[in-house]
Amino acid sequence: MSISRLLRCQHPAPARRQYVWKGAGMPPEASPATTGASRRTGNPWVVLAIVVTATFMQLVDVSIVNVAIPSIRRELSASYAEVQLVLVLYQLAFASTLITAGRLGDLYGRRRLFLIGMAGFVLSSALCGAAPTAVVLIAARFVQGLFAGAMFPQVLSIIQVTFPREQRGRAFGAVGAVIGVATVVGPLLGGVLIALDIGGSDWRSIFYVNVPVGLVALAGAWWKLGESRAPRAERLDVPGAILITLGVGLLVFPLTVGRELGWPVWVAALLLAAAALLAWFTSYERRRTERDDSPLLRMTLFDDRAFTVGLVVTLVFFLGVPAFFFSLSLYLQVGLGFSALASGLTTFPFAVGSGVASALSDRVTRRLGTGVLAVGASVLVGGMLTLLGVVHAVGPELQSWQVWPVLLVAGTGLGLFVAPLTNVVLAGIRSAGAGSASGVFATAQRVGGALGVAAIGIVLALPSARAEQLGPDGFTAAYQRALAYEAGVFAVALVLVLCALPRSNPSAADPTQG
Repeated sequence: MSISRLLRCQHPAPARRQYVWKGAGMPPEASPATTGASRRTGNPWVVLAIVVTATFMQLVDVSIVNVAIPSIRRELSASYAEVQLVLVLYQLAFASTLITAGRLGDLYGRRRLFLIGMAGFVLSSALCGAAPTAVVLIAARFVQGLFAGAMFPQVLSIIQVTFPREQRGRAFGAVGAVIGVATVVGPLLGGVLIALDIGGSDWRSIFYVNVPVGLVALAGAWWKLGESRAPRAERLDVPGAILITLGVGLLVFPLTVGRELGWPVWVAALLLAAAALLAWFTSYERRRTERDDSPLLRMTLFDDRAFTVGLVVTLVFFLGVPAFFFSLSLYLQVGLGFSALASGLTTFPFAVGSGVASALSDRVTRRLGTGVLAVGASVLVGGMLTLLGVVHAVGPELQSWQVWPVLLVAGTGLGLFVAPLTNVVLAGIRSAGAGSASGVFATAQRVGGALGVAAIGIVLALPSARAEQLGPDGFTAAYQRALAYEAGVFAVALVLVLCALPRSNPSAADPTQG
C-alpha cells in the first residue's frame, strides 16, 4: 500500500461530547480525532516550531524586498514598473489564494497542502535568487506568492486541530509573535544580508536564505506533521474558487499599485468589478450552503458572532498595522535620509515589545478574557499619540534613541492584540471548517493591509515618485498626519472590541476551570 493511501486511512471517530463554549475556549469538538485525522506521535510543540518557521518566512518576504529595490534595479536594469510588479505580484498571489487553499486543506489534507506549499516556496525562492532578468524575477515572485498562499491557511488550521484547549492560546500566541516580529524584521534582515554581501550575492541573498531554512522546515513537516481533513468527503467548489480568487485579486491589485500611479480611472473600475464579484461570490456560496452542496465557504461560519465580529475587528485593525510600518519606513528613509539598516534598527524595539507581549498574551488572556484586546488596542492608541508628540517636538532632527521607548511600548500593544485575536476569531470554529475559516481570517488581514497602505498614501498626500521633493520639514508634517490616522484606526478597533465583540469569561480560557 502506498504512503499516500496509508495517510488517507481514517480511524473511527469517538462519540462526540458536547461542550459549553464561552469565548476563547475549546471548539464544540473535543479533539482532533473528530476531524478524521491520521495522527502522528510528534510533539505538538515541535509541530508548532515547524509551522511558525513557515509563517515567518512567508511574512518576511512581504517586506524584505523593499530594501533591495535599488540593487535589483541596478543589476537587472529593471524599469520602475518592473520593480513595482516584483513587490505587488507576491502580495496579489498570496492574498487571492488564501480562502481556496484553506478549503483545499480541509478537503485533501492540511499536511499535504502545507508540504506542497513549502516545497514550492523553497523552489521559487531559489528561482528568485537566480533570476537572470527582471521578467524571470517577476514570474518567480508570483509563483512564490501562490505557494505562500497555499501554505499559510494550513498553519492556523493545523494548530487548531493539533493543540488541546489548554494549550491553544499559547500556540496562537507564538504565531502572533511571529506576525509582529516578521513585519518589523523584514527590512532589517534584508539590510543586514545585503550589507554582508555573502559570496557576492548582493540582493540575491534575501531569497537564497529561504532555501536552507525552508528545507529544514520541510523535512520536519514530513516527519512530524499529522494529516487532518474534514470528516465528510466533499468536492471542491470550482466556480466559488474562481469567483473569490478573481474578486480578491481585483481588490488587492489596484489598492497596491493605485497610489504609485496616481489613482487612474481604471483603478476605480477594477475596484467596482471586485465588489461585484465578491457580492456574486457571497450570494452563490449562500445558495450552495443552503443546498449543502460542498460550498467553498460555508456561510454558517458567520453564525458564530465572535468569528464575524472578529473578522471586522481584524479588517479594521489591519488598516493601521502595515500602514504604520510603511509610513514609518518611508519617513525614516526618504524623509530623514536613514539607510535601510539604520531604519530597521530604529524599529527593532517594536519587534522586541511585540514578541515578548505575544509570548505572555495567553497568560494575560486567562485573567482578562477578551478584555486583553482592549488593553492592547489602548496601548497602541497611546503609543501612536505619544510618537506623534515626539515627532512634533523634535522634528527633522529626530534620532533613533528618541523613539525607542515609545516603539517598545507600542509593540507591546500589538503583541497583546494580534495573538489573542487569532484565538478569539477561530476558537468557536469546528475542526471540519478550520481551513476555510483560517483562509478567511488571513484574507481579512491581507485586504485590510492593502486598504490601509492605500489610505496612508492619501493621508500622506504624496506619490512616492515625488516624495523626496518635500524635504525633511514637509515630510515630518506629512508623517504626523499619518500617525493621527493610525491612532484613529486603532481607536475604532478599540471601540469595536468594547461594544461589539462577545465577552468571554476569563475562566473559560483557563484549563483549570475546564
